Amino acid sequence: MKNIPQALTVHKKAVVIFFVVSAIICGILAMQLKVNYNLTDYLPNDAKSTIAIRIMEKEFTQTVPNARVMVSNVSIAQAQEYKEKLAAVKGVTEVLWLDDIVDVKQPLAMADQKTVQDYYRDDTALFSINIAKGAELSAMNSIYELIGDDNAMIGEAVNIGFAQKYSASETTKAFIILIPLIIIVLVLATSSWLEPILFLVTIGIAILLNMGTSVFAGEMSFMTQAISPILQMAVSLDYAIFLLHSFGRFRLQTKDVNMAMQLAMKESFSSILASAATTFFGFIALAFMKFGIGADLGLNLVKGIVFSFVSVMVFLPALTLFLYKYIDKTRHRNFIPDFKNIGKRILKLKIPALIVLVLVVVPVFLAQGQNTFIYGMGDSDAQTRSGVDANKINSKFGQSTPIVLLLPKGDPAKEFLLAQELKQQEHVTSVMSYATTVDAKIPSSFLDENITSQFYSENYARMIVNTDTVSEGDVAFDTVERVHETASIYYGDQYYSAGQSVSLYDMKEVVEVDTSTVNMIAVISIALVLLVTFRSLTFPILLVLTIETAIWINLSVSYFSNTAICYIGYLVISTVQLGATVDYAILLSNGYRQNRMSMPKKEAMMKTLSNHVISILTSGIILATAGFCLFLTSSLAMVADLGVLLCRGTILSMIMVIIFLPALLTVFDGIIGKTTWKAKFYKE
Repeated sequence: MKNIPQALTVHKKAVVIFFVVSAIICGILAMQLKVNYNLTDYLPNDAKSTIAIRIMEKEFTQTVPNARVMVSNVSIAQAQEYKEKLAAVKGVTEVLWLDDIVDVKQPLAMADQKTVQDYYRDDTALFSINIAKGAELSAMNSIYELIGDDNAMIGEAVNIGFAQKYSASETTKAFIILIPLIIIVLVLATSSWLEPILFLVTIGIAILLNMGTSVFAGEMSFMTQAISPILQMAVSLDYAIFLLHSFGRFRLQTKDVNMAMQLAMKESFSSILASAATTFFGFIALAFMKFGIGADLGLNLVKGIVFSFVSVMVFLPALTLFLYKYIDKTRHRNFIPDFKNIGKRILKLKIPALIVLVLVVVPVFLAQGQNTFIYGMGDSDAQTRSGVDANKINSKFGQSTPIVLLLPKGDPAKEFLLAQELKQQEHVTSVMSYATTVDAKIPSSFLDENITSQFYSENYARMIVNTDTVSEGDVAFDTVERVHETASIYYGDQYYSAGQSVSLYDMKEVVEVDTSTVNMIAVISIALVLLVTFRSLTFPILLVLTIETAIWINLSVSYFSNTAICYIGYLVISTVQLGATVDYAILLSNGYRQNRMSMPKKEAMMKTLSNHVISILTSGIILATAGFCLFLTSSLAMVADLGVLLCRGTILSMIMVIIFLPALLTVFDGIIGKTTWKAKFYKE
């Protein structure tokens, strides 16, 4: 380690060239990265809906209807023409309509009116269609071109199509807003116009290295693509700030620029490593989720932290030594006023702060455990095309979510009895199967394969149960459970089910188990890092309690405001807020420990706050701004929700560290001194 700083200062040109070339190559590779927009692909392989989808893809040409298309002002004949045109769209594998259930050549008044009105009412036709995986965007565009602006389309495939259409551009838009804001914050917090550019270039190269190397994993989730680059930049800019601030101090002590950088690298290495380690372990906890999107996001963020650490400790020193003369020429006065007396003012709040902490900690802990969750992508913005279309279709025909049952083939009479019982259930609007659509008494071998292939494969019978529920929520999940219970009466555990509500039901079952695992791993691993960093039993407890309380307050706001949270956002924020903002607590506590060796606790805390409040505010404002930009630019409810939680959570963490943590450290000062190895606290 002693020789690395010296080697970097000697070979700085080679280092800069290597990183720049590597970043260009990785930038090109990143453009080839495949993005997966389907949440159900990240369910475990042993989830029932996952097994059902595999069987259906193997046994049937049709799968689960994943979109609804509404066409107004059409007759029965015109609706059938639209059906043929929809079926001809590339990527559309199946189109279901009224003529698949009743004979539309006969007067519709003779048919079951409830069934008719599910598909055709007031000269308006509603088609259930299936769009093949990977073809969502192209098929969606073709269908919109076919039906025009006056008609509508909604469904899971449409949500995926819009995600494909906008997610990459929205990430770019977020950066366009975020980078100028970060530059403003950094200009205020530094003493050179050039330093903020060096920070952004360094972390920008780390982001390119991270995204480019992700191509070797095969694909990346849309969630990872949307938030990983922004989070990586927001949480790792601190490393660059630590290094250049240290470099600035050593330049005042020596005229040898290379020596100043070597000393800065040695001094800041442990601080940056500790900061990176807490974030690293916070993110790596996500990798232990059974729901694969957590592992995808967690591993990508972990890799990003490693690249950021390496870029700051290797590339930034070399780049700075190339440009230090320009840094000197672009010096400016300090724009932020002196916070010399801030410590005294904050310490006056010590007793009120502790009283507030004692009063709120239990209620917010209980409240955050009672939140209502959304497990899918969430509702579309009412102002977007998908939001407008959803209102059109739902106001005309109501909600509809199909459940597909795969049953052992060979007993049409049993299928008929099951279908009749399912029809009687609340929220089931219709059931399509061979037994109900054709006739259980007619052998399937007597009919054309085009008819029978919709319902029978070599081993399974396919039954579509249409429900009037949304895709998720208590009513939707209760309906899924009742359908499963009814199917099990006739087929035991020999049936399978699929559909958006079924997949989200499985997702709910999986991620709820993930919660305790992820949170436990994050808390324990970060506590161990703090234990090693401070060599203390008390510091880890107080620091983790401080940030966890901020997390509980953050999540309880959603409970008290009766706002549902996207569950993925909930899991991510539980680890990201802990891993990223515990750095503020480390910075403050480390400063207090050092000052406490030479002065009483009150004076030590006042000096610590005066020295570190600016650094905490700088880092926190950048991370909060990143969250706000995600909220501001994303049309995906899942990403926007995470942005809100990140912004609010970071602000709460800053408040907890600046106001509540000093109170805890000074009150428990005696215990800290006794439980910290070689504390050497100053004694009167």
